Amino acid sequence: MIQFKILSGKMAGTELVARHFPFQIGRSATADLRLEEEGVWDQHLELMFEPTAGFVLTTKPNALASINGQPFQEAVLRNGDAIEIGALKMRFWLGETRQGTLRIREGLIWAGLVIITAAQFGLVYWLLN
Repeated sequence: MIQFKILSGKMAGTELVARHFPFQIGRSATADLRLEEEGVWDQHLELMFEPTAGFVLTTKPNALASINGQPFQEAVLRNGDAIEIGALKMRFWLGETRQGTLRIREGLIWAGLVIITAAQFGLVYWLLN
């Protein structure tokens, strides 16, 4: 899961999740992340997932943006990158993973160990008699 945390502007403190790709960022009503700040264009940025490269952020033609203070046209994002679009600043985060419960698997392993141990005791008892 990909998260954007808005750091400045009208939506400061808001966290949003990107659940599909391409993910559009801009002022347009059709944008997945709609931003109403000064300097944000209708179609400003597009986030894509490329299996070989990772999460690639691209500016639309003539749109200005920066990552960690460096202007870019296309860049691979890393966890914690600060993105600036016009007057707005936001942070890119990889969402926390959730670990599934392993109770059933652990229970089966313990049951298997008990059965193996009991079988070994039974075999030793049978061989000694």
